[in-house]
Amino acid sequence: MKFTYTKIGDYYLLDLALPKQKSVFFGRYGRLRLTYLKRHKRVLYTNLLTSCELNEHLAEVDKQANDMLDSLIKQMAESQGITEQLKVINQLEWVGLMNNIKVSAKEIVLKEIIYT
Repeated sequence: MKFTYTKIGDYYLLDLALPKQKSVFFGRYGRLRLTYLKRHKRVLYTNLLTSCELNEHLAEVDKQANDMLDSLIKQMAESQGITEQLKVINQLEWVGLMNNIKVSAKEIVLKEIIYT
């Protein structure tokens, strides 16, 4: 193996660089997971970063969280009897009920997927 060094002041430091990683998109939940890993799970964050698996991990967590959120909202709306007919009859009540469901579902997703 060939190593290169850079002189900074009186010291020679080893030139280390991570290999190029493919660009992966992750949304809100991926960014929340990244912040959580940086603040509370530093060892896991460092391991994922140095093994070049961090972006893939964040994209997978984001996908899982969004899928779980969609299914939870649908299940909760069905279990509480919130239908499109209610939306037509009383739109304000429908919006209030759906907002409560969305907030509850987001809390579950954060607890179950992001902050574990």
